[in-house]
Amino acid sequence: MIEIIGYCAAFLTTLSFVPQALQVIKTKDTQSISLHMYIIFTAGVVLWLYYGISIQNLPMIIANSITIVLASIILFYKLKANS
Repeated sequence: MIEIIGYCAAFLTTLSFVPQALQVIKTKDTQSISLHMYIIFTAGVVLWLYYGISIQNLPMIIANSITIVLASIILFYKLKANS
């Protein structure tokens, strides 16, 4: 049962990034997004992924792998807009 809760939590938190990533990809507008927040957040997700791999927690590995991709897309466009 705990594993199911883990998968549900991973799915929902990862899914929450999809609308923002799609919006940024579509509009290329990142003006209202904090660069520092996304740098810190992406670094945190990388550490969560490392931790998930270390303890072999599949929901954590899957969720953070997908979240890294989505957050990195947003971060890429934000960095591109600031250059």
